[in-house]
Amino acid sequence: MSGSGGSGRVRRTPLYDEHVRLGAKLVPFGGFAMPVQYPSGIRAEHEAVRSAAGLFDVSHMGEFRVEGPGAVELVSHLTTNDPARLSVGQAQYSTMCGEDGGVLDDLVVYRLGEELFRLVVNAANIAGDWEHVAGVASRAGFEAELSNRSEEIALLALQGPRAEAILAPLASVSLEPIGFYRFAEGQVDGVPSVISRTGYTGEDGFELYLDAGDAAGVWRRLLEAGQEEGLVPAGLGARDTLRLEMGYALYGNDIDRTTTPLEAGLGWLVKLDKGPFIGREALRRQKDEGPARRLRGFRLTERGFPRAGYPVRYEGSEAGPVRSGTVSPSLGYGIGTAYLPVGASAGDELAVVIREDEVAGRIEEMPFYREGSLKR
Repeated sequence: MSGSGGSGRVRRTPLYDEHVRLGAKLVPFGGFAMPVQYPSGIRAEHEAVRSAAGLFDVSHMGEFRVEGPGAVELVSHLTTNDPARLSVGQAQYSTMCGEDGGVLDDLVVYRLGEELFRLVVNAANIAGDWEHVAGVASRAGFEAELSNRSEEIALLALQGPRAEAILAPLASVSLEPIGFYRFAEGQVDGVPSVISRTGYTGEDGFELYLDAGDAAGVWRRLLEAGQEEGLVPAGLGARDTLRLEMGYALYGNDIDRTTTPLEAGLGWLVKLDKGPFIGREALRRQKDEGPARRLRGFRLTERGFPRAGYPVRYEGSEAGPVRSGTVSPSLGYGIGTAYLPVGASAGDELAVVIREDEVAGRIEEMPFYREGSLKR
């Protein structure tokens, strides 16, 4: 998930002053000034999440509320997954597509009530997504009320094998019964919160939805409570290396309007048998015909940093650019993603062109990292 890019005025999350106080390096991301790293550095933050815990500000994400008798039908029409399968207290990863099957955004759908949903969308896409969702609802006449809650809600992500131990003493509800992609409504340090066992790191952890005005106090309290457990504040740099080790898609890199969920290896999000939804016919045709390309993971077998945009060569010709790439802090070598011909398979050799030199690599199955604590 996690949108990138953005233009125009750079906004601040409710935790901006906290990041400045902690000495974070701030960069524009998705239209917001966001911490890319703290003084400890990306590698230390990454390793803390893998071994203990990290606390991320993801308040730049957008939140839409959908409520009413037609809420299920509207969310189902907008998304490729099937929200009717959700029970109250359950969340679902999904995509929104155009009529041509191209991915407008990836998102998480929360069922807060029988007729109440929350859609969590990427920061850079908030305005476009809202226009799309509101336009579809208006034109199709679904009996549902929509509201854009993005500026009212803050989102903190507490991630790592020690996350539950850190959060439990501050939470008003028992955390152990909350399964993966499930949530409970309660309080954190006396503050009303939706406590969701979700994340973007491959480790166990929680995402906390709070009123924006309460975010700074809860942020400080969590860092204080987690100090002895090894909790550190973590920025977007570590979030990116953690998610890429797991093969999680990043909107704007791995998926965008020119790619379909089927090409991106997200076919499990496409429920063609659930009834009509936007992009269904195009995706059905592509499934029947078979996509010509597929998003694949690769590792470098020589030293190099496979940055996004670098050319990838496969079977003697250029296959396209690196979509996501980094040097994995956990594994110690370059990893990345690229769209390759559908016949390409794990073990096949390829090369990434880095400063005019071909650096050897091979296709690998994702996730690249398989030792995380996320077993639910």
